[in-house]
Amino acid sequence: MSPNPPSSLRFGIIGFGRFAEQAIAPAIRSASNARLVAIQKRSQSAVEERARALNIPLAFTSANDLVAHPEVDAVFIVSANVAHAAETIAAARAGKHVLVEKPIAMNASEAEEMIEECRKAGVTLMVGHMVRLSPAVRRMKELMQTGTIGRVTFVKSEFTYDARLSQRGWLFDRVVAGGGPLYDIAVHCLDTIRFILDDEVASVKAHLSPVPSATETEATAHLALRFTRGTTASIYTSFESGIRRSALEVVGTEGMLALEHFTRSDMTLELLITRAENGMPGTMTRETIVVPNLYRQEVELFAESVLRGTPSPIPGEEGLRNQRILDAAVRSASQAD
Repeated sequence: MSPNPPSSLRFGIIGFGRFAEQAIAPAIRSASNARLVAIQKRSQSAVEERARALNIPLAFTSANDLVAHPEVDAVFIVSANVAHAAETIAAARAGKHVLVEKPIAMNASEAEEMIEECRKAGVTLMVGHMVRLSPAVRRMKELMQTGTIGRVTFVKSEFTYDARLSQRGWLFDRVVAGGGPLYDIAVHCLDTIRFILDDEVASVKAHLSPVPSATETEATAHLALRFTRGTTASIYTSFESGIRRSALEVVGTEGMLALEHFTRSDMTLELLITRAENGMPGTMTRETIVVPNLYRQEVELFAESVLRGTPSPIPGEEGLRNQRILDAAVRSASQAD
């Protein structure tokens, strides 16, 4: 690292669709140590129009052309899941640092290759599991670690929404998405549970409905997990709910923790702490926690790690661990059905 490193990281966004424009671009632009200098989408007219409208200097139709440009230091990959591996590898080989949306890849083999290519190139790889940055989630973890609810025995998480309302038309296409809600939103639940338990999954059983075909994903998924220290967990996730909901609940020998909207940014959340008394709900405490923009936070942490030469805040290996569990879940469901 040079004695006077630059004060900001120059980003290009690969896969500049609605989500990137509404969430990722504003996060980069509001970050204290990042600049948005380039975007990529397949349509020449569309990418040039958005670049002009948003005053972004560089516009590309090819990810390879974007990563080759000397004014780009790092990329935020927001494309469909099927492209994550190829685009990450292209960026690494061009010497660009990579922040890639979850899930890291289509399978564990791709994730392993992405990690190895970034390692060989000496570039930073971070996976966008921004929920673990939430102060509300971190407060839950702190309460668990300090024994507020006793020994943790069970964790339950739900994340549902109506995918018919999504602009991502490829969500049900297994060739492009890899999986349905399992890959899109259950991965948030899984990563958050791993984070708050500070433990790894020992076994997974899954039910996917319908059973995925070669071309279509599941629409609903349920996972039953057992962790190495004996804690069990349940994840329910679906594209077929008329009401969007994300919830996280932790059960302990001396009480419970509950957090609604645990995946959300830019919100004030309420953490419910219930202590047990004689086998019944006793003292109930509500903590109000302000959650900042988690996309901006992940961008700033990533940029800081690159500029300072420090380890990735959420390295590729975390995405790989999640991906191995997702792969095992799909195998489990296929065997069961």
